[in-house]
Amino acid sequence: MNILLVRVSSLGDVLHNLPIVADIHRHFPDAQVDWVVEEGYVSLVKLNPHVRKVIPFALRRWRKGLGDAAVRAELRGFFRDLRAEQYDYVFDTQGLIKTGIVMACARTRPGGQKVGLANGTEDSGYEGVSRIFHNRSIPVEPRTHAVARGRQVVAAVLGHAVDTPPDFGLPAPERSARPAWMPPEDYAVFFHGTARDAKKWPTAHWIALGQALAPMTVLLPWGSPREKEEAKRLAAALPNARVLPRLSMMDAVELARHAALAVGVDTGLTHIAAAFVRPTVELYCDSPRWKTEGNWSPRIVNLGDTGAAPGVAEVVAAARRLLESR
Repeated sequence: MNILLVRVSSLGDVLHNLPIVADIHRHFPDAQVDWVVEEGYVSLVKLNPHVRKVIPFALRRWRKGLGDAAVRAELRGFFRDLRAEQYDYVFDTQGLIKTGIVMACARTRPGGQKVGLANGTEDSGYEGVSRIFHNRSIPVEPRTHAVARGRQVVAAVLGHAVDTPPDFGLPAPERSARPAWMPPEDYAVFFHGTARDAKKWPTAHWIALGQALAPMTVLLPWGSPREKEEAKRLAAALPNARVLPRLSMMDAVELARHAALAVGVDTGLTHIAAAFVRPTVELYCDSPRWKTEGNWSPRIVNLGDTGAAPGVAEVVAAARRLLESR
């Protein structure tokens, strides 16, 4: 059985779809699973050993360079790869026009199905017109967890139950395999950066948490000049903190994978730490906790909710509890 998954972005959403692969492999060990994903997340999907082929998608870059012969050749290569196989099932778990078009261009065997979402969940970017590209649309409850949503869609079609904790298929950390920029000792990582200010945890809170964890090393990643300045302000107040160099996406994954403790706001890198089942404290300051909380392990603590940011004392207590239980 050949299956194609279409989930192109974003980092957290791609991550939250990884358990679909383990579900398929558990019930259909001989199934072959391919995946269309944004080029920046190809290396993340490739960490899962049960994905046969990853097909890179780069719509934003392609749009800007349609006059370039190399870009047009790349586009032709994408469609050639997309149509190289005939699939029994094509699943679009994103529900956008662009992912629907990808689904439409994929080939199915006679009797094959193209399956998508009949509706979106609360606060999702679902585009209802994407249903025109399905020949089967699966309804989900408006408040379905981001991990459960894709699993339920696939299970409804393949006929199995979603009755196990999610398995992201990600490899466990190996101490000997640490990159050179990573300290050899145990460290905490603060995923403090996010594009939306309302989702941030106050700088004073991060400083108080870092002081409470001293002398444990605290690593501070960043993804933009603004986040770098924020990291510098934290490090200036924390002698045990270190601002990291700019990291590639896979370096950031390694940072989460090896952390003795990860504390972060509702962002993709925090969810990656939770997917690796590292001791993780997820901070919800202005986003719904039900949607993405790490609910598959006691090593993950979820604090706060929309409009109710957690306080310093409860975050410190959760962090200490996780460190003591390692």
